[in-house]
Amino acid sequence: MSDETRKGATKKDARELAAEAHTDFARAMSYGDYLQLDTLLAAQKPLSDQPDELLFIIIHQATELWMKLVLHELTQARALVVADDLQPAFKAMARVSRIQAQLIQSWDVLSTMTPSDYSSFRSALGQSSGFQSAQYRLIEFLLGNKQAQMIEPHRHLPELATRLDAALATPSLYDEVIRLLARRGFAIDPAALGRDVREPYAADASVRAAWLTVYRDPKAHWELYQLAEELVDLEDWFQQWRFRHVTTVQRVIGFKRGTGGTAGVAYLRKALDIVFFPELWDVRTEL
Repeated sequence: MSDETRKGATKKDARELAAEAHTDFARAMSYGDYLQLDTLLAAQKPLSDQPDELLFIIIHQATELWMKLVLHELTQARALVVADDLQPAFKAMARVSRIQAQLIQSWDVLSTMTPSDYSSFRSALGQSSGFQSAQYRLIEFLLGNKQAQMIEPHRHLPELATRLDAALATPSLYDEVIRLLARRGFAIDPAALGRDVREPYAADASVRAAWLTVYRDPKAHWELYQLAEELVDLEDWFQQWRFRHVTTVQRVIGFKRGTGGTAGVAYLRKALDIVFFPELWDVRTEL
């Protein structure tokens, strides 16, 4: 094809694209309609005249959107484990791990904001703080870190508090995994199966023994072996997200107290000691 022919084809393609772009969507759903972009893009309302506040708002709003998807996927995964349908559960958990990778990258963007940038609008935040994120709390409850006192900041919103209370009283993903181990013939201590699911999970010797059996003979327990590794992957990414959160906060505000009254970096560092699936980490020492 000659250069002139190629140029003519390119011009024709451009005209066709332009014609398509001018289609009248007045009576049909458009891209913006489907995604509710008018609502979404109008939701950023800085309270100061500082340019970096928009970055701060968008990062946190985007995080909440990703967490909405995390909740959706983890809820599906738990239901699939209850139904003994593990293959699609693996897909849901793997998707959450990939979402966590995106969330970790968001801290890289936020860290472009210097301490001076943040200080210029921090007072506008009032008492608002990330620890007040109800979706984050729901995710932690789903993964087994049950802390009833963390519902209290939401008591002024009855519907939200009711949702959190229900999540606290619902077995976590790992609770259902342990019940699955029992259904698959492993000798799980009745105390682990009948524990109060409102309390944080504590490691159990019978659960550790079950996982040790799985890891010592993966071929005989292939689905459970896959499940174990998906859970480890999930927690690994979650811990990386927590760590990046700590380092970003320390980079921006040092050891100042958080806007919501927490101890800031010291408070966040405590979260690094929380383990969702303890036996899956313990067995690695015993293998």
